[in-house]
Amino acid sequence: MKQKKIDIVISLGLLVIIWQIVSVVLEKNTVVFPAPMQVVDAFQELFWDGLKGSTSSVTLPGHIGISLIRFAIGYLTAAVSGIFLGLILGSFPKAFAIVNPAIQVIRPIAPVAFMPFIVLWFGIGDVPAVVIIFIAGFFPILLSTVSAVEHLNPIYYKVARNFGISKAKTIFGIAFPAIFTQIANALRLALGTSWIFLVSGEMVGAQSGLGFLIMDSKNCIRYDALLATMITIGVIGFLLDALLRLLEREIGHRFGFVN
Repeated sequence: MKQKKIDIVISLGLLVIIWQIVSVVLEKNTVVFPAPMQVVDAFQELFWDGLKGSTSSVTLPGHIGISLIRFAIGYLTAAVSGIFLGLILGSFPKAFAIVNPAIQVIRPIAPVAFMPFIVLWFGIGDVPAVVIIFIAGFFPILLSTVSAVEHLNPIYYKVARNFGISKAKTIFGIAFPAIFTQIANALRLALGTSWIFLVSGEMVGAQSGLGFLIMDSKNCIRYDALLATMITIGVIGFLLDALLRLLEREIGHRFGFVN
């Protein structure tokens, strides 16, 4: 663990050094490519006062809180529905064979491509961003869960039949714990995808959130604030992934899903 922390510090330190060197080389273009200390100053401004010249008075912590609420709603909804439907469809191959072609047609479409229809149907505000997050997370979780169920060792089903266990208990009481590791990997993949598209969802129609702050900084020609917001998004994404890892490990050990 200590070595991992050292590696993180070294990696980030090298990134900052390279960033500083490039900013020195492009000294006359600091507006377009701000130096690290300019971004630090912009971060402090955003944190305490909000973006100067912005149409919104919300500070950076406020934008973060709003984005996290939207993300939690969209991602958790995608996780629950994706796992539930994945377990059902994976346990009934004939049903999955019918719906799979439709899924494979819809799945490659970028979530932001749905944005015009989402805004038309739901208006502007929180809902479009939440729907984009849901779409981005739902399909990876669904398809990974279906695949894990399909490749589950048949011995589990034989034992369940021998003991007269119902189909529902077999799916949720036996299959789900057996494929927990694969589901956890899918949740981590979907978390990264959903967090990326949160920003895209907030860039259109939203009046708050980190995606809105990205566009607001661009419109105010404040590239130091834009970079500060980008770094904030990256750090939060890193922390969310680490939190999900810890949660996965805790659930796995507590309920005996993993050794």
